[in-house]
Amino acid sequence: MASLPEPITALVAALSRLPGIGPRSAERLALHLVQGETDFVKQLAQTLVTARERIQICGTCGALTEKNPCAICEDSRRDAHLVCVVERAADVIRIEKSGTYRGKFHVLGGKLSPLNGIEPEDLRIVELETRITKEPIQEIVIALSTDVEGDATSFYLAKRLARQGLKITRIAHGLPAGSGLEFADELTLSRALEGRREIE
Repeated sequence: MASLPEPITALVAALSRLPGIGPRSAERLALHLVQGETDFVKQLAQTLVTARERIQICGTCGALTEKNPCAICEDSRRDAHLVCVVERAADVIRIEKSGTYRGKFHVLGGKLSPLNGIEPEDLRIVELETRITKEPIQEIVIALSTDVEGDATSFYLAKRLARQGLKITRIAHGLPAGSGLEFADELTLSRALEGRREIE
């Protein structure tokens, strides 16, 4: 059986590094692209480069944005007393799609995982503490996954951030145990946010 030409093999390898794209899907995409219209492929390549160059991380909350600070941080209509803590920038988008949360956000950039070498100093916890001292924050809503690392990070944050006048809650466990926000639909996220409770 003839092997694929080297440029296609290289493209398959590159595409298979994307999340959710296995070897077969990567091969199908690669074959589609190399047989597609040249103008489309050039436009796709340029769109990827432009998006990567223009999108940055918000200096305040850590969300994906084209301008710094992001639109959510600058929106005076949002509840500045309420900050939702999430693991990744993509989680901000998922919660926004639920349409029920009107506070601000803070992206940790991961969750505690000593086995993988992720310690508190590797996360954006100091930045969150700084925000608590400078902004009129009254409630921190922890919206991390319900796996072991997510639970450990939530309890660590609850203890570290505890101070008078600050309420710390966690979204209700309407999310499947052991999974993340990426697997939840808008209704589940909405109910989880509405059913949040204080961490004891």
